Amino acid sequence: MSDLENIPAIIERMAREIVSQIEQAGRSNPAMVGIHSGGVWLAARLHELLDISTPLGSLDISFYRDDFTRLGMNPVVRPSQLPFSIDDRHIILVDDVLHTGRTIRAAMNELFDYGRPASILLATLVERDGRELPIQANVVGSHVRLTLRQHIKLLGPDTLKLEIKQIP
Repeated sequence: MSDLENIPAIIERMAREIVSQIEQAGRSNPAMVGIHSGGVWLAARLHELLDISTPLGSLDISFYRDDFTRLGMNPVVRPSQLPFSIDDRHIILVDDVLHTGRTIRAAMNELFDYGRPASILLATLVERDGRELPIQANVVGSHVRLTLRQHIKLLGPDTLKLEIKQIP
């Protein structure tokens, strides 16, 4: 767990990897979008480190989740904010934890409702086992193995900290 305690160092490493992948692919002028809530907190830090000129976008994928009817209404639904055109843009999509892949699928569905991006690069702070959909991050801060009864969550926004809890 000690690797996960130095989140600023993980984020700096992620920023270098994002720059490397963007340069290798010959892409320019990317836009960044974070997924509420932890993905937005992480994206804000990456956005600053990468000095991206386009304003940071954010997605609330609550209504795009495939388990929405099972979970019920989310009491804190935030509007998505995409202060730029999605069409033909290279998008850096950022989330805190990649687990089943369902959150990322929902985020991509919402992005495509706004337009057709040229490409999407996925960056996640933590990738854990338990994928249910064939979705893979391009940039991963840290890989973590948890039991089925464990849950990892990013706490923030001022000081980012990862918390692992046992699920009853």
